[in-house]
Amino acid sequence: MIQSIVHIALVVNDYDEAIEFYTKKLHFRLVEDIYQPEQDKRWVVVAPPGSAGTTLLLARASKPEQEPFVGNQAGGRVFLFLNTDDFWRDYREMVANGIEFVREPKEDSYGTVAVFKDLYGNLWDLLQLNDDHPIMLRMKE
Repeated sequence: MIQSIVHIALVVNDYDEAIEFYTKKLHFRLVEDIYQPEQDKRWVVVAPPGSAGTTLLLARASKPEQEPFVGNQAGGRVFLFLNTDDFWRDYREMVANGIEFVREPKEDSYGTVAVFKDLYGNLWDLLQLNDDHPIMLRMKE
């Protein structure tokens, strides 16, 4: 199964809410959940199902002025990518889990893509690249 995600830290408002969303709705694995009392910091790392060494770090804003980071990147949205080896299987399962898609599946020259929102309003591309896409060719080398 080829599933991977960009290495990214995502600022969250509530750890438990975020963990539940990614593990229950998207079936991500909980890789680490560490609390450091001396710094009052909690580090939560989740990974997509079937991923190999690719993770998403969930972090809280350490200062109130950092809170607007949530959903404030790339012109108002944080764009994330979930690459799958079976687009239609994962799409149907996500719809059944109540995931809101803001752009319906579309076939394109590079593959199949649909866009969905997480609970913080960040946009994700659910993407299956064609076998002849340069990224896929590199992965086969």
